[in-house]
Amino acid sequence: MRRTVTRAFAGPAPQGDETVGATRVSGAVVNGGKAVELSDQPLQEFTAKFTATDPSGIAGGDMYLYKGSYDAPDAVLHGTWSAVCTKADATTSTCEAQFAYIEPRWTLGRNSLAGTWKVAAWAGSADGRGHADLHAAKTVSVLRDAKLTANAAPEPVAKGKTLTVTGKLTRANWEAAGGYLGYSAQPAKLQFRKKGTSTYTTVKTVTTDGSGNLKTTVKASTDGYWRYSFAASSTTASVNATGDYVDVR
Repeated sequence: MRRTVTRAFAGPAPQGDETVGATRVSGAVVNGGKAVELSDQPLQEFTAKFTATDPSGIAGGDMYLYKGSYDAPDAVLHGTWSAVCTKADATTSTCEAQFAYIEPRWTLGRNSLAGTWKVAAWAGSADGRGHADLHAAKTVSVLRDAKLTANAAPEPVAKGKTLTVTGKLTRANWEAAGGYLGYSAQPAKLQFRKKGTSTYTTVKTVTTDGSGNLKTTVKASTDGYWRYSFAASSTTASVNATGDYVDVR
């Protein structure tokens, strides 16, 4: 059932999806419908699944993720084991694959691979007369994990005085052993939550410098928490800094 992976590396692949007989593949879901966010750590994992149907039932199926073109992918992530297809009824099965033991430095090795990936999925009929092979059953974002800090000073501060809020936005480095790299030229929202409330309100937007640093000033008015918030990019996950409490006197 790993035939599609073999095609991807062994030469020209057939043009377009392959469907023989009444076998159908649908409903591919990766990581519960969320982006796959990979840090710099080893032993990361996620699952993916799809639905397969045929009048005779499903014998088995499998899936993998790839970046780039189907015929010549830039990178491939395939399940640690073949997908397990579980019968829902006589004609339908749910096939689930586990992607485990992911260590981006070795599994991917390039930060440029972050972004949109595609899912290839296929299944075969129980009677051996049909199969479906979808080359792009789904797209999924595979993103670099991000970290964000915030520090408001001085603490405490007199009401009406200037408060300086600094921070730093970094993202996982998939090309070296451990560590996060500063993410430059990115907008981050400076947000405030008044003491005794649960909702943050955006005060202004600040852009990171060449090293990922953030810095701005505001006037202190009341006790509460200050943080930065990053809304994600096409290659990097969203992240909120932990709120820094400031006592205003």
